[in-house]
Amino acid sequence: MSKRVPLSARPLDQVYFLFFLMHIPATLLLDLQAIYPTSMVPKFIASLPASYVKMSGDPLIGGAMGYFGTEETYVWFKTFLFLEAIFQLPTFVLGARALYKDNRRIYPLLLVYAASTTTTTLPCLSVVLTTRLASVATAGAITSAQRLLLLSSYIPFFILPLVMTIDMAMRVSASVTDGSEAKKEN
Repeated sequence: MSKRVPLSARPLDQVYFLFFLMHIPATLLLDLQAIYPTSMVPKFIASLPASYVKMSGDPLIGGAMGYFGTEETYVWFKTFLFLEAIFQLPTFVLGARALYKDNRRIYPLLLVYAASTTTTTLPCLSVVLTTRLASVATAGAITSAQRLLLLSSYIPFFILPLVMTIDMAMRVSASVTDGSEAKKEN
């Protein structure tokens, strides 16, 4: 059994740890409101998606919340939100805890999380990149400033899980190799 290495000595794990901690309130307060029963959401929290969409023109959150007409167009995105609720949110909590404690048994789960998240964020980026540009934001169109804002929001949520996918695949592979070599020695 290897000795626990403090989180402060593991810079990439620090980034993942902070990413998970930051993602918890964003998921609970903004992303998942499209799937919450409206009666369960306090008014001050219910106003967050509308304010965010007004500022950003986000076609995904706006579409899932029904701000841009029919929600059926974004049923695929709502499916991703359910995945965020039942798989990603628990992974944020478990991942942050395990990374803090340097528990390497979390690596396979983080690999699955990261690959899944990278895969589901790519179509979201595609929507942002293909949403019509206009000089004034309207339903179905965003300004170039809003596109830049959205890309600066979505790209890190694509790149970090992509890096995590590669990193965790390498860590899991190394663990399997170490386990195989240890078994051969016995």
